[in-house]
Amino acid sequence: MQEQYTLRIDCPDEKGLVHKITGVLYHNDLSVIRNDEFVDRENAHFFMRTEFAGNTDENKIISGLIGILPNNANVLLNKVRKKNIVILATKEHHCLGDLLIRHHFGELSANILAIVSNHKTLMSLTEKFEIPFHYLPHENKSREEHEAEVLTQINAYNPEFLVLAKYMRVLTPQFAAQYSNKIINIHHSFLPAFIGASPYRQAYERGVKIIGATAHFVNENLDEGPIIAQNVIPIDHTEDAANMARLGKDVEKIVLAKALKLVFEDRVFVKDNKTVIF
Repeated sequence: MQEQYTLRIDCPDEKGLVHKITGVLYHNDLSVIRNDEFVDRENAHFFMRTEFAGNTDENKIISGLIGILPNNANVLLNKVRKKNIVILATKEHHCLGDLLIRHHFGELSANILAIVSNHKTLMSLTEKFEIPFHYLPHENKSREEHEAEVLTQINAYNPEFLVLAKYMRVLTPQFAAQYSNKIINIHHSFLPAFIGASPYRQAYERGVKIIGATAHFVNENLDEGPIIAQNVIPIDHTEDAANMARLGKDVEKIVLAKALKLVFEDRVFVKDNKTVIF
């Protein structure tokens, strides 16, 4: 049975890159299923994502590609499979519940290894799906002490990605650096507007006519990481901050699920503080 792979390449642009890359696959008797490419003209940078099938030596493919690509090329080759993730949550159930249901019915493209939380609120929900739940309270601990405990628990599972499903703790730059471009957060606002706490209150006071949600990678700056997915819904003057928050929950879980699908299917490139998505 043939294996299926995704290949992601980004590098300085030059002529003939698509021909060179697909040539390596052709000469290794591999079949291209789908190919997407994009050139950032302003920065002369090339991006390409290829799905292909066949039986091959992955190291041979990578070395063959590096040999024909420009210097500083990034080459990532993955077999098509589910990613291993750990989810961090606090008290709100809507995003976690949605992910647990998708996981249960095989719709997530991921294996949820565990849930880590600083409150017990969501323990009973998680246990219904027979997934380990780790309660790590933050009270009477410094942020650094608590994060050290969380990282120790997370690292025991060796996940490929962390998902912040309404995890209401601000992560330190040191924590974020441990999983650079591997932490996906859902923010209850259409970033870059209304960063930080109480975005629906901020939006209400500003009199906005749309509210939204943003899924993004976490970096050292609060709510400023590369954006993966966004969506909005219309509202009017009759909605108060509490009702806006209720309406926003539906947007949040849909945007988070969409972002995770893109990331887990290896469709997202991160370049500087932006994403290129196929």
